[in-house]
Formats: sequence, structure tokens, C-alpha cells
Amino acid sequence: MLKWALIFFVISLISGFFGFSGVSAATATVARVLFTIFMIIFLVFLILAVMAGNAVV
Repeated sequence: MLKWALIFFVISLISGFFGFSGVSAATATVARVLFTIFMIIFLVFLILAVMAGNAVV
């Protein structure tokens, strides 16, 4: 998911450079949403890993 967020971010930068502001805004929004979902899933798994580590000890 992080890979797709980075791809959309690069597309946004390239389209912004060439003046396609509508495409740039849309791909930036998609990249932001994907990155937010990635961070939420990452934090959930991090919390679960810490809790599982404490249960073993």
C-alpha cells in the first residue's frame, strides 16, 4: 500500500510540473488517503506486536 501511495505521489508531482492541476490534486488526494490507511494499519500491527511480546515474557 505504501508503494501505491508513493506511485500516486510521483504521478502528482509530474502532472503538477506539466501544469495538469486537476490530475495533480486528484492523485495527491489518493496518495494521502492510501498513506493514511497504511499508517493506521502499521500502528495497529505495531500495538499488537508489543502486546504479544509482553504476553510471552
